[in-house]
Formats: sequence, structure tokens, C-alpha cells
Amino acid sequence: MTDASRQDGREGFVLHTYPYRETSLIVEAFTRTFGRVSLLARGARRPRSPMRGVLLSFQPLLLSWFGKGELRTMARAEWVGGQPLLGGQALLCGFYLNELLLRLLPREDPHEILFAQYRLALQRLAAGDDSGSVLRTFEKALLKELGYAIVLDRDSAGREIDSSRTYRYDPERGPVEAAAGEPLVSGRTLLDMARDDYGDPVTQQQSKALMRALINHRLEHQPLRSRQVFRDLLQL
Repeated sequence: MTDASRQDGREGFVLHTYPYRETSLIVEAFTRTFGRVSLLARGARRPRSPMRGVLLSFQPLLLSWFGKGELRTMARAEWVGGQPLLGGQALLCGFYLNELLLRLLPREDPHEILFAQYRLALQRLAAGDDSGSVLRTFEKALLKELGYAIVLDRDSAGREIDSSRTYRYDPERGPVEAAAGEPLVSGRTLLDMARDDYGDPVTQQQSKALMRALINHRLEHQPLRSRQVFRDLLQL
């Protein structure tokens, strides 16, 4: 196992920051080689701190830290650049991605593939790609990396998904042929999701409902703050 007591120039993103005492911050970061780590940025809130204005969400950084235990001490944060700022709906989607990682990703559990997927999702959101497609692709990758990969091409009995049939999705078993009155997802939607093809409006609607149900199951139905913020803004 890699020694995490002293690390220099590790690729990472800030997921969230919390004020700590009068001048410091606790930083929850997602790093490529160490996964989610908690860092104490001493004096980061002081006007002349070199870290002030650098510890921004959605921007690629090089992070250095030292110490042991759950809370390490940040030594340095360097801005890498190359990532456009998020705004509007893309910014809300970015907060949603960060909240998923904070709520579902264990500390210091490396997920380099998921890190790459997160970086790609931010790039796609900044470029104006369809947000629903970006979120569904990332949600699938997140569940897979956590060991809950969703099966989309075969039902729970091992039969190939039939695009003309309807199914319900059991979080533990996968697609099951649906009975009357149960929440439905079409075979076509499942196959579209397997290809990351969200062009069809029905696929967009059903895949959003399905992924919300699966994410809620893994969150044990605890609400996400980012979802509520988004709903509140839509009502303004």
C-alpha cells in the first residue's frame, strides 16, 4: 500500500469546503490516486493566503499534504487550469456530482477510473453537452465502481433484454418482467442506457427515474440537498 503520510502534487478536485476555526478550512477532495481525502488547510481564509482563491470546486488542482489519520494537513494547492468554469444548470449538475461522491464514496478508497469519468463529466458540462446524458453516464460509472454495476442487456433470469417488452428494475436482481401496476422501464430504454444513448425522449425520462431510484436505494433514501436546490430554483 502506498504511504499516504506525505504526498506532493497529487491530481485532485475540491468537492466541498467547511470553515474551521477563524482562518482555516477543512477540504473534502477527490484525488486520482487516493480517492476521497479530508485535508485541513490552515490559514486558507486569510486574505494573503496562497491557497485563497485556489481551492475552488470543479477546477483541476495539484494537492500536497502530510500527516496521518482521517484528517491530513494540506501543504500546498496549485491550480492546473484548462477547465472552463461551470455556470447555470451545468453548475447545479456539478454540485450534484460532488454530493454523490461525498455521500457514497468511502474515504481513501482509490477509484482512478471514476476520477477520469468525473473529469470527463465536468468537461462535458462545461462544453454544453446535454446534462441528462452526462449525469446518467456518470451515475452508471459511480455505481459500477462501488460494486453495484447495473445490468442493462439481460434480465434477472439471464435472458437478453427485449426492446418490445417492459420491465421493472430490482436493485439487487436487475431487470425483472413487470407485473401490472409496477413502475415500468422499457426494454428499449435499458438497451439505450447500455449504449449511453439518451437521444430518445422516453429514454431520457425513464432513465432519469430509474437512476434516481437506484441512487436513492444506495443512499438508503436520505435526500440529496442538490436535488432540492434544483427543484426550488425551477419554481422561482
